[in-house]
Amino acid sequence: MDVYQAIGSRRSIRAFKRDTVPEKILNKILEAAWWAPSAGNLQAREFILVTDPELKRKLCNAALGQSFIEEAPIDIVVCANERRSAQRYGQRGKELYCIQDATASVQNILLAAHALGLGTCWVGAFSEENVSEALNLPNGVKPIAIIPLGYPAEYPSATQRMRLKDLVHKNHY
Repeated sequence: MDVYQAIGSRRSIRAFKRDTVPEKILNKILEAAWWAPSAGNLQAREFILVTDPELKRKLCNAALGQSFIEEAPIDIVVCANERRSAQRYGQRGKELYCIQDATASVQNILLAAHALGLGTCWVGAFSEENVSEALNLPNGVKPIAIIPLGYPAEYPSATQRMRLKDLVHKNHY
């Protein structure tokens, strides 16, 4: 699947088969995350792989009861490493660049998983404090996204998009 096909056909999946994700495929997805661009090549992001049922339940509860988090075979929690980015870029690194690093990795995870026949959903609605506590995250490591990952048990249609011409501005807003 080429990149444009992956971008255009990827959907948020909220129902998963129980099949486990082979380690070889998971590693390919993580490698795609690793290759994402980052500010100053600091790679200010961390990946927590969650397979433990009790931890997945805690993530589900932290994410307002989004049950598909608990049902997916694996959840990848993508975190921003604020300290790593702040060492070079100060406050802007802590508040922005590390988040950009993490979200660039999220997009690569979503596209790589889709290209490999897996489904994902970018979950951002969660209690940062509860996720941090459940995963024992150190100070300066901030959860940015929970990505349930597995073989899809649904194939949603494309959602409606705004017109591109309403989003693109030339020279000025």
